[in-house]
Amino acid sequence: MTETLTITTERVDDIPLLLTHLMHMGVPSLLEQHFHQHGNWQGLSAGWVATIWLAHLLSRGDHRLNQLRPWAEQRLLTLRACTGQPVQPLDLTDDRLARVLYMLSDDAHWTSFERALTRDTLRVYDLRPSRVRIDTTTSSGYWQVTEDGLFQLGHSKDHRPDLPQLKVLLATLDPLGMPVATDVLSGERADDQLYLPAIERARGGLGQRGLLYVGDCKMSSLATRAGVAEAGDYYLSPFSAIQAPPAVIAAYVAGVVRGEYVLQAIERAQPDGTTQHLADGFEVAQSMQAGDDTWPIRWTERRLVVRSLALARTAEAALRTRLARAQHEVAELAVRKRGKRRPRDLVSVEQGVTAILAQQRVADVLRVTCQELVQERRVRAYRGRPATIRQTVELSVTSKIDEAALDEAIARLGWRVYVTNQPTEQLSLTQAVLAYREEYLVERSLGRLKGQPLSLRPMYLERDEHATGLVRLLSIALRVLTLLEFVARRRVAAEGKPVAGVYAGQATRTTMRPTAERLLSAFREVTLTVVALPDRVVHHLTPLTLVQQRLLALVDCAPEIYLRLAHNSVQLPEI
Repeated sequence: MTETLTITTERVDDIPLLLTHLMHMGVPSLLEQHFHQHGNWQGLSAGWVATIWLAHLLSRGDHRLNQLRPWAEQRLLTLRACTGQPVQPLDLTDDRLARVLYMLSDDAHWTSFERALTRDTLRVYDLRPSRVRIDTTTSSGYWQVTEDGLFQLGHSKDHRPDLPQLKVLLATLDPLGMPVATDVLSGERADDQLYLPAIERARGGLGQRGLLYVGDCKMSSLATRAGVAEAGDYYLSPFSAIQAPPAVIAAYVAGVVRGEYVLQAIERAQPDGTTQHLADGFEVAQSMQAGDDTWPIRWTERRLVVRSLALARTAEAALRTRLARAQHEVAELAVRKRGKRRPRDLVSVEQGVTAILAQQRVADVLRVTCQELVQERRVRAYRGRPATIRQTVELSVTSKIDEAALDEAIARLGWRVYVTNQPTEQLSLTQAVLAYREEYLVERSLGRLKGQPLSLRPMYLERDEHATGLVRLLSIALRVLTLLEFVARRRVAAEGKPVAGVYAGQATRTTMRPTAERLLSAFREVTLTVVALPDRVVHHLTPLTLVQQRLLALVDCAPEIYLRLAHNSVQLPEI
């Protein structure tokens, strides 16, 4: 007797882990609570549509609206089992996704959702915030510029000033890099006016004052510093070259030479127990006042004057290279060569020297002498013409390095001024420098947002509302990545046992700091097979490996999130 078999195969991969984590964060319920879907909306709720889309984004790194439905059609059993929802392909069409993006673009509803998500995350994951980092980036594309549109020409961080762009600001929580405030702004906006609104929203979500907000030099405007200080929070940022010009740096260096300031060594502990000498510095206190005379804002600011040793060495090498280049160009200025135009008089030579010194920025340390040299040349007698002495004027250019000026210039290299209003008892000079040197944490989050795995660029959208909604949706996905990584690393550190098997092709390589991307990639090729027989249906799931079981335990997930897909699967091996 012949039986008819119907076999269905689904790639499960990391979908159960992602959906479980999203539900643990409360994303579906919070979306439904803070965003109101259209009255004619039918089928799967907008909150669950967005949640499944987030799982697709994190698993595949593709935000194109027309990619979710075919992906879901091949995983309907997995999606239904993981969400407990009657997922249908028509629930995940591109027009519904466009409606989700339009819904997320509502500023008021997004602010309330973001605040609630942050507070729930702090409670669920037992996070104790103390420091927030803020930075901006741009995303450019081939869009049409409109007068009041989101896509505008401006200073590009993608090195494409010829393309319209939008600007994204992230306020992220240390040390996770998790966004707590996300802004989507038009591309021509200046950064210095964006920090205070972002800090206010971050403060509302965290529900706490007395936090340290860290940013780059664009956060050091007086208005921003005054606003942070007035609210009872702290700031840390470097001065720009305009706020701390060379004359100010020279005055500080002169004070060090006179003994007015005592340098303190700034060192960082190394994993092997040694210390690395990073910089030297000192600090001075400054009384500050902002606002009008009626309601003045007064506070005390610490100005941290720091000389980075690595930066000083790099700057010195660059200075000596420019000096050598300037000396060579100056020496060649008056040399006769075929096809080369020579200066005709002393004034032209001096103008050329001035241009070279300005271009190489060595006018203070390179002394150049330009002069006219009269040379006599004897012309022999020829055919009755007597011998004569002919005088010619040659242009001479010589240069010499002023060693004393060079030493002074080198002594001024590598200095930077940081400002903060946090007391020394809470943030020492060394702690402040090390805190700012961890600015890569927010830059890593921006890199994840723009590149892999979230892939904001290229953006396949044209409407401003859709672009805003997409950036906000990706910021939720960024929260998922950073939380997964933080929870896993916290558990690894508590156990003191490194993780193995997360590096492709290197089964024995271990790490104490697994990334979320490698953690998710370890679940590739997990497959669900459904065999439909005339009298029964058999489900089979690829057995979870020991590495996969360990990773699930690190992120507080039980193997049952996979095993519930198939009760007929092979039993797990014991760890």
